[in-house]
Amino acid sequence: MKYRLARVNRVRQVTPHMMRVSLAGEDLRKVDVEAPDAYVKLFFPREGEQRPVLPPLLTDDVTSWYRTYLQMPDDIRPPMRTYTIRAHRGDEVDIDFVLHGDTGPAGKWACRAKPGDHVAFVGPAGLHSPPEDTDWQLLVGDETALPAIGAIVEGLPRGALAHVYVEIDGPAEEQRLTTAGDVRITWVHRTGGHGTALLDTVSAAVFPGGKPYAWISGESGLVKHVRRHLVRDRGFDKRAITFTGYWRLGVNQEDDSRESLRQYDLTRRAQPQGA
Repeated sequence: MKYRLARVNRVRQVTPHMMRVSLAGEDLRKVDVEAPDAYVKLFFPREGEQRPVLPPLLTDDVTSWYRTYLQMPDDIRPPMRTYTIRAHRGDEVDIDFVLHGDTGPAGKWACRAKPGDHVAFVGPAGLHSPPEDTDWQLLVGDETALPAIGAIVEGLPRGALAHVYVEIDGPAEEQRLTTAGDVRITWVHRTGGHGTALLDTVSAAVFPGGKPYAWISGESGLVKHVRRHLVRDRGFDKRAITFTGYWRLGVNQEDDSRESLRQYDLTRRAQPQGA
C-alpha cells in the first residue's frame, strides 16, 4: 500500500447527476491500471484543510490499516470513499462522481471541486477478469457502476460481444460510449424501487448463446438478486460471475464498513488457532 497525491486539473458535468473530475500529478504516472474497472480509495480534505490528514502506513495488511484509519479521532479522520478510475492518461486520471445534491462528503467535495484542490488515494485494484474462453459478456449495474461499465466497454477489442444493462434516473443520464466492440446497451429508466426495473429487464432479456461472463455492480441488494437470477434461472457458472456491492440502500459507508470489519474480526476469532 502506498499513498498517492493528486490535484484537481479539470471539472466538467457529464450529465445532470454525473460530475467528472480530472486529477493530475506526478504520482499518477506510477499508477498501474491493469483492470478496466480499477478502483481507488479516495481521501478528501476536511473543511478548512488543503490536504487530507492520512493514517500511517505501518503494514501492507489492509485490515490492520483500515482499523488504524477507523481509530483516528473523528475531527481528524479524512472522509474516504471508493471510486472507479474512468480513464487514465499518463499523469492524469478521470473520476466520475454520482451527485445526489449537497449530501455525503464525496458529493459535497465534487460539487465544490476546483483546479488546484488536493486529494490522496491508495490503489488501484480491479475485479473484471473474463475467462479466455468467454464468448460474450453481460454487464449489469446502476449509475454508480456506470464509470466502470464505461471503461470496460471502451476497452473491448474489436468485435467483442457485450450486452449492457444500466439503470439510471432518466434519459438525461444516458451517456455516449465509444467502443470497438459489438456492444448492445439497454438504458433502463428507474421506476418504483431502486433496481426493480433493472432486475425485471434483465430477467426478460434474450441472451445470445455461447459461454458468458457476467460483471454485476451497484447497490448490494440489486447485485444479489441479479446474480441469483443468473445462476438459478439462466444457468450461469458462478465462477464466471464477478459481482460487488458498491453501496447499500439506507446504510452509509462508514457504518457498513465498521460492521464488515466487526464481522471479519468475529470470524477470525472463531477460527482454530493456526487456521
